[in-house]
Amino acid sequence: MSDALSPPPTSSDAPPSPALPSGAAATGARIIAITSGKGGVGKTFVSANLAAALTRRGQRVLVLDADLGLANLDVVLNLHPKITLHDVFTGKALLEDAVIQAPGGFSVLLAGSGMVEYSRLTPEVRNQFLNVIQAIAPNYDVILLDTGAGISDVVLFSISLASEVLIVATPEPTSLTDAYAAIKVLAMQQKRQHVRMVINQAARPGDGRAITGQLQQVLDRFVSTETGRGVRLIHMGDIPADPSVRDAVMRRQLLLLQTPGCPAALAIAQLANKIETTLLAPAA
Repeated sequence: MSDALSPPPTSSDAPPSPALPSGAAATGARIIAITSGKGGVGKTFVSANLAAALTRRGQRVLVLDADLGLANLDVVLNLHPKITLHDVFTGKALLEDAVIQAPGGFSVLLAGSGMVEYSRLTPEVRNQFLNVIQAIAPNYDVILLDTGAGISDVVLFSISLASEVLIVATPEPTSLTDAYAAIKVLAMQQKRQHVRMVINQAARPGDGRAITGQLQQVLDRFVSTETGRGVRLIHMGDIPADPSVRDAVMRRQLLLLQTPGCPAALAIAQLANKIETTLLAPAA
């Protein structure tokens, strides 16, 4: 494990992240970015099922597919949108017409896939994306940004719009190494004081907390910010390895609807409870 968590080389050419827009997370909805250091760890699966679990708890939830150009939220939810963010950005459709209902009762705003023009953060893409967030935030309690994986400028900009970051990782060494790299960039460029973690496909109870603790030790040793404070990892929960997950993904159905009593679905329900009690509870 120590080898897996040794600090990977981080490019000095990593694109600078924009400053957190003032009021972006205070215009209505609580904005949570769900991201990962590498692809294939179940980030979109977590986003969709977490949205269903929060909706079940009475929250008004929107999932925005922020993986511009490589969108797959529509595949996970078995949706076939006629209007996407691409149509909104190009002025072909109104924003309200692009928001559709997903199975599970929450709203989704889907991005088009294969859009090369969204692989780079141009001023136009930046402004359009920010305008969309500011327009829809007053209508929801929670907005989950299902970002792309990695540390591209588009991914970092998406994350900068959120008040909270939830990183999804698996116990695999490559996932943890990339998670470390992503957290380091968030600490250094966005001055994040804390990052929340969910360990997917955990083999045993308690694995995620132990992994988060080991990752915290590496961050404490190698990452420091201008303030001298290190970034703090907050373990939000584990999602156990569960054959029901693969079955739901292959059927393109929400796990919480298909097999609500399976271990992974129960874990996601617990994650929703923790998010609601720690992030969505009204201030005293």
